[in-house]
Amino acid sequence: MKRIIALGATDYEYALWKSLRAQRLRVSVSASGALAVSAPHWVSGRTIERFLREHAEWIVQTMARFQRLSIHPLAHGGKREYVRYKEAARSLAAARLAYFNEAYGFCYRKISIRNQRTRWGSCSKQGNLSFNYRIALLPQELADYVILHELCHLGAFDHSERFWSLVARAMPDYAEHRRALRRISREHLA
Repeated sequence: MKRIIALGATDYEYALWKSLRAQRLRVSVSASGALAVSAPHWVSGRTIERFLREHAEWIVQTMARFQRLSIHPLAHGGKREYVRYKEAARSLAAARLAYFNEAYGFCYRKISIRNQRTRWGSCSKQGNLSFNYRIALLPQELADYVILHELCHLGAFDHSERFWSLVARAMPDYAEHRRALRRISREHLA
């Protein structure tokens, strides 16, 4: 669910994710400038806004840092960009996997971040999840789709009807995100 908060003189849109299993509030900023908050289901809107205001300095500085970056790695994909965004991608993947996995309870082993030319992510039969560093540069909903897609492969290691029903449990509009990701892939990967 999208919300808006005023931090200083600027209004920021953020995605709010409430969860039955979450035990504390978390805030993240993706390299694309998307602000996201995950919260326990019982936390009030006022508490979330107070939490965001307490972290306003970090949020504003992090968003400004990402805005200053002039090279967009989706277009270039060199080693320099990979090094620059690798940890942001790892943090994003770990946070969103934890969030989505609260509903599924799958066991995964290792999270790898790579500079892949043709893939956004993959899942090995050993339960290792690998993601393209460029997920940190995608809009939040597309990064979430990639992360959820790979997580659901732990429940169905194919693209069967069962697999897509697992994806749809957490993201009923996954087909729309899948199409958008394919458009981006044609333009920026390969």
